[in-house]
Amino acid sequence: MKFSLIYEAQTVDSSREGDRRIFEETVEQAVLADKLGFDTFWCVEHTALSNYSHMSAPETMLAFVAGKTERIGIGHGVVCLPPAMNHPVKVAERIATLDLLSKGRVHFGVGKGGTQQEAGTFGYDLATLQPQIDEAMYLIPKMFVQDEIEHHGDFVQIPLRPIHPKPYQDPHPPMYLACTNTESLKRAGERGMGALVLGFGGPEEIAKKVAVYHEAWDNRDLKDQVGFRPIRHIAALCPAIVLDDNEQARKIGIRGQRYFMESLAYWYAGGERPDPEKWKDDTFTDGNGQSVIKSRFASEEITADFSDPTMAMMNPNHAYGTVEDCIGYVQRLQEAGADEILFICQMGTVPQWAQLETLKNIGEQVIPFFREQLAKA
Repeated sequence: MKFSLIYEAQTVDSSREGDRRIFEETVEQAVLADKLGFDTFWCVEHTALSNYSHMSAPETMLAFVAGKTERIGIGHGVVCLPPAMNHPVKVAERIATLDLLSKGRVHFGVGKGGTQQEAGTFGYDLATLQPQIDEAMYLIPKMFVQDEIEHHGDFVQIPLRPIHPKPYQDPHPPMYLACTNTESLKRAGERGMGALVLGFGGPEEIAKKVAVYHEAWDNRDLKDQVGFRPIRHIAALCPAIVLDDNEQARKIGIRGQRYFMESLAYWYAGGERPDPEKWKDDTFTDGNGQSVIKSRFASEEITADFSDPTMAMMNPNHAYGTVEDCIGYVQRLQEAGADEILFICQMGTVPQWAQLETLKNIGEQVIPFFREQLAKA
């Protein structure tokens, strides 16, 4: 099993100073993660989503981090493929260049972006994008392996041209698909791609997603393969704050997750912008000892019991707590079938010191625990 980190550049401060801070902090974490033995440093791509994600140029961030690190993987999680946003030729050129400069450390994820806010920035209707994404994802790997490319599709026209450079990895970096629903999981499996499960569902939900993905993979038709390097791999998001103080870790983690959730809801569904200054302690325990959050989801008052799978997006029972708590939760994800853990600790209100301590605890204690288990096996 692999242990990785994923970043949104999420910030409560959308000022120039806030941008400076979040990017400096992200680079500091990436360099530390490289030293601690994490497998991959993943970056998302979003445009025009204030506060929720300022990671609008992941290719620049990843190239910068590649130059400051030695061994950690460099992951696009994911490149958005609408042609006006990222033309297929430019994607192929950038991925190959990054792979060369990092000496084969690139992981190449693709997707369409999640909101009409983003699609509309480039003149698109989000609901109509899937055919354009499909055309691009099949086309780009051909540029990695063919001396010249000519393409006359429904959305992209390329006269006969040589595309340079070619990637360091032969035939090309492993390819992944962003998976936020059952259909995208099936699509990833059917096309022989890795699946990046970017949702907050717990181990039970991950187990269901793994089953869907594996069934699609096992029954895939090879003519549907995207690229020339099939990969059977499912990566699961794992929010994590790991401190010596269990209660403090949960408080910081759940507060950060609330910010993540409400800022996501603002851009995806409308409603109110999150305002942490108005929040009180939102964590409670019911009579059965179940964690609940009495909070606001956008403009709607809620009291959510997160043992209900329909509330999986708000599930706070993640790797929030001590090292032992984190190990226990990761074991459940492992048993559910996850091949890679995508730790996320950069969630809005979470301070840098808590993120750095989380990375150290995971890198120095959690990862060695599982690698020792593997060695014994």
